[in-house]
Amino acid sequence: GAELPIDSVMCTVELARRLALGTENLRLETLAAHWGVSQMRPHDALDDALVLAQILKPTLARARDRKVWLPLREVSRRRWPNGHITHEELRPLKVLASRLPCEYVNPGVFVPGRPLVQGMRVALSAEVARTHEELVERILHAGLSYTDLVDQQTSVVICNEPAPDQGKGYQAAELGVPLLDDETFLGLLTHVVGGANIEEFCDTPAESDQYTLF
Repeated sequence: GAELPIDSVMCTVELARRLALGTENLRLETLAAHWGVSQMRPHDALDDALVLAQILKPTLARARDRKVWLPLREVSRRRWPNGHITHEELRPLKVLASRLPCEYVNPGVFVPGRPLVQGMRVALSAEVARTHEELVERILHAGLSYTDLVDQQTSVVICNEPAPDQGKGYQAAELGVPLLDDETFLGLLTHVVGGANIEEFCDTPAESDQYTLF
């Protein structure tokens, strides 16, 4: 297999989706027209690469202005033997994130007016302005725990609807779990309080009788 010469990649389609450009679709020709970039030979590999390079600059500038999280991914494998991907690698980000163990103990429910604490379990409703992918990445990067369920262990639910009548926002209201709109949540991510490492709550194995003799 060929050696991959990179450590991380960025999905430009996902970035364009996060920017909510208002385009009909996210095809290269549509994005090129949106940014005023001319295609000389559509669907030609070299021309497509050149066009992508030209639209990347204004796209990144817009992301910076809107404080949009870049969809960077670490390259999970250094060698790509046959071009095929496993079913595990095709799993959506949210499915994988919901199964990731958090290294911090869940400190409980979020209290409005106080900061977020590492280990808090965060769920996402459908009523948000940012993409779920961006929010999940921000959640994990901050040391919080993403959950796909709303229950008594959920610390907060991100929902832009103050009085939702369905979905995860409604479930949160029924359980007394607080709601945060996504922009307020992103603002709180800049001052997340450090959590208690889960290893601190694990029992240390007692020394065996063999060593107590010495």
